[in-house]
Amino acid sequence: MKNRISFFLFIGFLLSLVSCGTSKSMHHKPEISGYNSEKPVVKKISDSVFTSGKNSLLKNKQGLWELYTEGDPLEIGLNTGALTDSLLKKQQQIFFSKITDLIPSNFEQKMLRHFLKWYNRKLYLNVPEEYQTEIFGVSEYTSHEFDNIASKYQRGLYLHAAHDIGHALQDLALVGCSSFAAWNEKSEDGSLILGRNFDFYVNDAFAENKIIAFINPKEGHKFMMITWPGMVGAVSGMNQEGLTITINASKSKIPLIAKTPISILTREILQHAATIDEAVAIAKKRKVFVSESIMVGSANDNKAVLIEVSPKKMDVFDVSNSNELICSNHFQGDAFKNDKRNQAQIANSHSEYRFERMQELLSENPKINPEIASEILRNKNGLKNIPLGYGSEKALNQLIAHHGIIFKPKEKLVWVSANPYQLGEFVCYDLDAVFNNRKTNTLVSFQIENLNIAKDPFLKTTAYENYKKFRIEDHKIDALLKKKESISAAFIQNYQSLNPDYWVVYYKPGLYFYQIKDFNQAKLNFEKALTKEITTAPEKEKIEKYLKKIKRKLQ
Repeated sequence: MKNRISFFLFIGFLLSLVSCGTSKSMHHKPEISGYNSEKPVVKKISDSVFTSGKNSLLKNKQGLWELYTEGDPLEIGLNTGALTDSLLKKQQQIFFSKITDLIPSNFEQKMLRHFLKWYNRKLYLNVPEEYQTEIFGVSEYTSHEFDNIASKYQRGLYLHAAHDIGHALQDLALVGCSSFAAWNEKSEDGSLILGRNFDFYVNDAFAENKIIAFINPKEGHKFMMITWPGMVGAVSGMNQEGLTITINASKSKIPLIAKTPISILTREILQHAATIDEAVAIAKKRKVFVSESIMVGSANDNKAVLIEVSPKKMDVFDVSNSNELICSNHFQGDAFKNDKRNQAQIANSHSEYRFERMQELLSENPKINPEIASEILRNKNGLKNIPLGYGSEKALNQLIAHHGIIFKPKEKLVWVSANPYQLGEFVCYDLDAVFNNRKTNTLVSFQIENLNIAKDPFLKTTAYENYKKFRIEDHKIDALLKKKESISAAFIQNYQSLNPDYWVVYYKPGLYFYQIKDFNQAKLNFEKALTKEITTAPEKEKIEKYLKKIKRKLQ
């Protein structure tokens, strides 16, 4: 993978030297002369409460930041930036330090900067002016620390394409989102209900400052979305018309140029669509550069559909004769049925397994309500309830989620998970109460406490404590394998005891014993790994190849 990424960085560097569009894109800024560009004055009420006119930021007792902004795009951007100032600077440090960890070489980092300039040379032409303006407003409060990468505004644009670029280059290595919807007879009260896990993982620190943004724009619908400091795009959200959006990555070929980031397209849908037809019409207007399934739920239509988009085509998957819709990380519509990349994704990834697990859990629960939805999102077992070990990508709950979220669009209710992952309390919000009944003389959490869903009991178990220890030890064994250093029998024994049902705890010791040519122990560990549920077919094949090599060596 690293070699592959480095190759594309190098190609990007070469092409940047001859690209006539790079210079223009680097100096582009949105036209803001028609807006009031006066910087907001932020009033600090406490360490967790800040105001700027009618705009506010509050950290609730569950650790979620609640942001309220209103106005035109520049007002929303400037107030978002001013209120989240310290969070914004911290978030960029977290993100760019992760990049440094992945690409420690100064030379490769330099190539990355050239690649970004070249790859994103047309990005500004594919982001609607209102979102460019909002990004510009937010970027006024970012640090100069990373100006070597690009200017503050350009970095803001780049970060909105980061999901798409990472998705393309890493080919879904760490993305495994799961979503479902139920309505009519499948829902407890007959109205639409949706649930999703957003399994976008940078590191634990990246998810610390989750923001629930309530935005009252001058044009379009009032809406909420789950985001993080600096992000104006939408990955999960609902507007006051009861229209919801969530995104699930699908198999992509590597494109040659950035176009409209998925999160910008879904933000536009969230802000400007009230029905499924309106959402589809917006999607048709934009050209994207990765493949993605956009689940759109609609109170007005009382159902959900998938808008499946790719760089070359689009499809709308509308289930017939069914009251449920399921989405993992592959396409389901006719337009992609025979697509070789999509077929390979189904065969070689964990997407189909999670899809079938959602089918299984939905069939076991004939009437879905918010509590049952939270239990499905938190489920850690595999098909037929077999133990997968903790952290398996085949699980709906991979214990990496940035957030879990549940929508009841007709009632304008939404539940958002507090840390860690989707294990914390699901905090409930009523959009009508936030936007129509908001009190400006007091600043308290918007949450509807009596509708909150309790923390996952798993948090109080020895298994969870062991899982936290396992993650530490897992990083250690990766480092030891990379450096080809000695690993003690006691370390291996403890490592395996912390997460005994997870195939990885046998695979990695198998690699170690293979490294030191202890083929008998390697064989035992690889064989043990095969007794567990392996994440993907290629990974299973890799273990089987090792065993064939060992057999020859032991003859």
